[in-house]
Amino acid sequence: MLNWDESITAATTAKMQPIIPPAPVPTRDDADTHHGMTGLEQVEFGAGRITVDDKQMINCRADLNQLVPFKYKWAWQKYLDACANHWMPQEINMNADIALWKNPRGLSEDERTIIKRNLGFFTSADSLVANNLVLAVYRHITNPECRQYLLRQAFEEALHTHAYQYCVESLALDEAEVYNMYREVPSIHDKASWAMKYTQSLGDPDFHTGTLEDDQRLLRDLIAFYVIFEGIFFYVGFVQILSMGRRNKMTGCAEQFQYIMRDESMHMNFGIDMINQIKIENPQLWTEDFRQEAIKMIRESVELETRYAHDSMPRGVLGLNANMFEDYLQFIANRRCAQIGLPEQYPKASNPFPWMSEIMDLKKEKNFFETRVTEYQTGGTLTWG
Repeated sequence: MLNWDESITAATTAKMQPIIPPAPVPTRDDADTHHGMTGLEQVEFGAGRITVDDKQMINCRADLNQLVPFKYKWAWQKYLDACANHWMPQEINMNADIALWKNPRGLSEDERTIIKRNLGFFTSADSLVANNLVLAVYRHITNPECRQYLLRQAFEEALHTHAYQYCVESLALDEAEVYNMYREVPSIHDKASWAMKYTQSLGDPDFHTGTLEDDQRLLRDLIAFYVIFEGIFFYVGFVQILSMGRRNKMTGCAEQFQYIMRDESMHMNFGIDMINQIKIENPQLWTEDFRQEAIKMIRESVELETRYAHDSMPRGVLGLNANMFEDYLQFIANRRCAQIGLPEQYPKASNPFPWMSEIMDLKKEKNFFETRVTEYQTGGTLTWG
């Protein structure tokens, strides 16, 4: 049974690859540069065959077009698991949601605000993550099996954007209002703006890794997106929408979010494993000043997401209130700190939503919305015609 609620490196850091010096195999004209290959270099006839020891996470000088031999088998396994967890938004029945939304007495105004605020945030958030992956992160990760997972993740981010659009369309929401919330609602704008500076940093065409400062810049931006954006910023919305599903309200939207959260949990834990592997191979990056900067980022994110909780839930609803989310976010932040080797920041934090861990479990089971079987998709289930 797989459970993506924890990063594999949280419990098995010792099994990660040891520090291996960069492979001395310059195979292109600008071999005196420090940054790694891209995969677009001229093919060198007669070059030596790639070995496992030639590979590394960043600044690798080996041919990136050769997927094997695998060095990071955990990355390839996560790619396979992600493919096995395939789903599509149209598979989920939205009829009950449509009827409930159209019923003037079906939902309270606070419940409607929760739906609209979360669709408003997530419609732009997953597009932002996809742009970050395709235009920034992929360029600087110099390992083909990790890149293979990044390609799958990029597809899943597009799938999530599709799912949110499907919810908006099904409920006949005002698309201009929903899609512009990150420009018009302060609590949503602040989260997007916080994240954008890290995308812009890595997306700079003149940015290359290879120095202490630039390698720390990459590591910082990976923490911003995997640990914070996907590991903290998404969780208020997940809890709110899934709470509605547990109360048999908006079950179609809730089921979409259940699948999305499973994907995002995989993304987050892949990113954490990647971050920890970079740390292992480049211990000089993990300075005290850098650790303090990462802690500051995490604490800022808790404040921003707490503000979003108060904005999207100004009054208690669904048995929830914004103060519960403040405790939950601190609990989540402690876990994220532990997963990347930082001290916990909120010693008194506890988890007011223990039921959330049920949803992370990827075993084949009837899901808790009682609407359809949630199980792995396989190639044998597809019809080609």
